[in-house]
Amino acid sequence: MHALIYYTAYPLLCLLSRLPFAIVYTLSDLLCFIIHRLVGYRKEIVRSNLKRALPHFSEAEYKRIEKEFYRHFCDIFLEIIKSMGMTKEEMLTRFQVKNIEVLTQFEKEKRSVFILCGHYASWEWMMSLGYRMKHTGYGIYRPIRNPYFNRLIQRIRSRHSAFMIPQQEAAAIIRTRESINECGVYGFASDQSPRPTPKTYWRTFMGIEVPVYTGAERLARELNIPLVYGEINRVKRGFYEVEFKLLSAQPKTTEINEITDRYTAWLEKQISQDPTQYMWSHRRFKYAKV
Repeated sequence: MHALIYYTAYPLLCLLSRLPFAIVYTLSDLLCFIIHRLVGYRKEIVRSNLKRALPHFSEAEYKRIEKEFYRHFCDIFLEIIKSMGMTKEEMLTRFQVKNIEVLTQFEKEKRSVFILCGHYASWEWMMSLGYRMKHTGYGIYRPIRNPYFNRLIQRIRSRHSAFMIPQQEAAAIIRTRESINECGVYGFASDQSPRPTPKTYWRTFMGIEVPVYTGAERLARELNIPLVYGEINRVKRGFYEVEFKLLSAQPKTTEINEITDRYTAWLEKQISQDPTQYMWSHRRFKYAKV
């Protein structure tokens, strides 16, 4: 069944990836109307998340944010497909980096770097950093169930000089690479909600007490790998930029959870400034304490 779905969809995906951006965004508007107005895809989750995270907003503001979110959601989905057919020049034009020197300073020191970001704006196009650096870029990801589409995602990202490491294998792979002095830039989208355990770190996110991931910080402190925050923003439709902010150059010297707290606070600030660019459709608060 996985193969049938993949080979049925793949020709359409290839066609979409070759279309001009103007047509891609016209299709995105149509898709937005279908999933938002007609289907109501995850609308209850989106509305619940907005009301919990932004309780001081009015009903009119919730409706505006919801509408703009779905437009952004559809843009991101089609932009991932469009990545299959994008050239290096198109990617570099549409995803700008304001201060690459925050990363390249560690290249000169022959040190790896961890980039932490949320599911905000175009985290997917961050894969183009491999065009701008000598270090190899890696994204830490959760494999999808369909192995055919999983391999396709890997091919799309490797096309733009980035490679994927499964979340479950990330720590072991990074430790091995560090032991033989193979440096890399590792991207972590660290705003998902982990299943609570007795050792879980709980803190507030958008005013709600939730379990948070600390894996990137713990590994960085163990190996003393610098961490930076990737503050990605949409400049206009189809164009994004990222500004890097240093979380810690010497994580071994930091207090436990200090980096995670700083990262979370910076992400909260971004979301508060423009909630429409955050991925409200995932169950970010499913393990929240009542």
